[in-house]
Amino acid sequence: MGGNASLPNARIVIQRREWEAGRDADRIAASGYNPADYDTGQDIFPIDGEHDLLGDGSVTCMPTYGHTPGHQSLRVRLADGEVVLTSDACYLRRTLEELRLSPFAYDREGMLASLRHLRALRDAGARLFYGHDPEFWATVPQAPAEVRAASIS
Repeated sequence: MGGNASLPNARIVIQRREWEAGRDADRIAASGYNPADYDTGQDIFPIDGEHDLLGDGSVTCMPTYGHTPGHQSLRVRLADGEVVLTSDACYLRRTLEELRLSPFAYDREGMLASLRHLRALRDAGARLFYGHDPEFWATVPQAPAEVRAASIS
């Protein structure tokens, strides 16, 4: 939940439990949440669970709880397949393969469940974008090149 000040006119679509955690004084003190990073005046649209952003199934927020209380990832349907932007739900490809969690997991069992769900999506043909994997990102076409699901390994 950071960088919102860079998008002053954006509507923030966020899992309700993430927004509530980021406004809870005890969690802020214990977790390192900093409201100055995310509570920057935009309209907030809290959601619970999956949410179809455009109403056509092409872009869906999906809960991947565990890293934080209300972490979410983004599933995008492209013409040639589906990609999932995992963000911090899955730092590295190795995270998914080995189910090795970072020490930053808020809820280890929740994060394992999210990883298993991401594995199932991958096994069904979705291409995953790993949040912080430099080896993976070296294979991703950079702008202005078009990203196609088939071009992601």
